[in-house]
Amino acid sequence: MSALPQTLYIGGKVFDGRGGILPGHGVLVEGKQVTWVAPAAEFNGFAGRRVDTGGMTLMPGMADCHVHLVYTGGADPQTQMSKQGPAQITLTALENAQAALRGGFTALRDCGGKDYLEFGVRDAIARGVFPGPTIKASGRIICMTGGHGNRIGRVADGCEEVVKAVREQVHAGCDLVKIMATGGVMTPGVSPMDAHYSFDEMKAGVHEAKRFRKSTASHAQGTQGILNAVRAGIDSIEHGIFMDAQCLEEMLAAETYLVPTIAAVRNIVANADNGIPAYAVEKARAVEQRHRESIQMYYKAGGRIALGTDAGTPFNLHGDNAMELAYMVEFGMTPVDALVAATSRGHDLMGMAGHGVVEPGCAADLLLVRGDPTEDIMQAADKRFHVAVLRNGEVMSGALPA
Repeated sequence: MSALPQTLYIGGKVFDGRGGILPGHGVLVEGKQVTWVAPAAEFNGFAGRRVDTGGMTLMPGMADCHVHLVYTGGADPQTQMSKQGPAQITLTALENAQAALRGGFTALRDCGGKDYLEFGVRDAIARGVFPGPTIKASGRIICMTGGHGNRIGRVADGCEEVVKAVREQVHAGCDLVKIMATGGVMTPGVSPMDAHYSFDEMKAGVHEAKRFRKSTASHAQGTQGILNAVRAGIDSIEHGIFMDAQCLEEMLAAETYLVPTIAAVRNIVANADNGIPAYAVEKARAVEQRHRESIQMYYKAGGRIALGTDAGTPFNLHGDNAMELAYMVEFGMTPVDALVAATSRGHDLMGMAGHGVVEPGCAADLLLVRGDPTEDIMQAADKRFHVAVLRNGEVMSGALPA
């Protein structure tokens, strides 16, 4: 089902992605672009197709800045994936990407895959072979010997080897480079608090990525690892669990993005008795409160936050990505700020100019929801309230009002 070359969405509210809610406005979509946003009266006499959005809000499609498309969200994703062949893993990644699209996400940032299989999914969607969201992918995560992610990552020790690992990702076709600054929850035998790469190793990796115009992300949970990554010039800190005052000061000064991934820890703790490895449950419980405090600290200080879920980790399902909005509000963010993190901020982190906003000239990647999510975040967080998802002006999920 496709929108007509000219379609006017009118009668309801518009959330512009930058924090503005516009009642009584119309949005004109022509082909793949939004061409006009104005008060409804300015569209008097429009003779093209009209979609009545009364009682609804039209907003940008959302961006999830931290997913793992090769993981299914089962109790032990790594073990489950180890039993699959390349073809099955690739199809899993495609299915997960399409589930996220149906859940309101028109852009995904994959922060660690398997042997570049997700690159094929990214490219097939971009060519129009399959429907799906825009995908930016890091390829293999770069980690130290025995470090977090070593079972699927590119293990590299020392500055020269880290540089080589970055070059391998660039050669394979990555959009960003992800470097593991600390231990983590889902790897046995490592502590989230421990710094893994030294500052010099982090700096070498980030510098090499930037040399090839690639953005950078760092799994960074412990304090020293966060500092090493920020001082190296990283674009985003993923998780940021043990952020302290020094981390806060330096992240604010560098305008570093925080991608909190509340859903990851929350779903492990909530499903502790459902087959998740005991080491992961123990570590998730140990960091849960500190994670909340670090997110609140960065938000209250005015730090830049982009929505990310870590979808694919235990019971953190692709397609339910939008529930992160509700968790962000629960942690103290206003609904408007959570929505901004999911739209304009998320797309900014992904380097997607002209996306994540509703304004003339932007891509017609849109989400129509019931009610007003700036007043009740569940209208966007719960996909049962989603009416339609549009990608490049075409309806990908749901249906437009008659």
